[in-house]
Amino acid sequence: MWVLSRRKLLKKIDQERIKKAIEDVERLTSGEVRVSVSTFFRGDVRKVAEKAFARLGMCQTKERNGILFFIVPSRRRFVILGDEGIHAKVGQEFWECLSTIMSQKFKNREFSEGLVLGIEEAGKMLATHFPYNPETDVNELSNKIDLTSGSGRR
Repeated sequence: MWVLSRRKLLKKIDQERIKKAIEDVERLTSGEVRVSVSTFFRGDVRKVAEKAFARLGMCQTKERNGILFFIVPSRRRFVILGDEGIHAKVGQEFWECLSTIMSQKFKNREFSEGLVLGIEEAGKMLATHFPYNPETDVNELSNKIDLTSGSGRR
């Protein structure tokens, strides 16, 4: 069981390691990866994740190939959302497998490892379907973990 406040989770995860994992993945793909850690809220986690996806500009990437890892530690929930470009290539089964892999790490309180593994696996799919092109690729979104408050209703 991994019930944590956002503050406690942020103390347990290695934010620099996660940011580096995102940067490493994005050197191999035109895709974009973000991580968002939410405060507690009531309501549907997926719907709030979808709002965060839009708020973070994930659906504004040129090839619609953004992936968001949305984590709500106080609810012991997370959602992985892929934009339509990458989802069309990998399908729902990929997201479910990725979620299972990360869940195992989280259950063992290996939060940094779970996130890095999820980012790396997502990156492999992004690199396969949206390889990096040094002539045209630009970093479209921030690689920092999103900690914006108000991700949902309190």
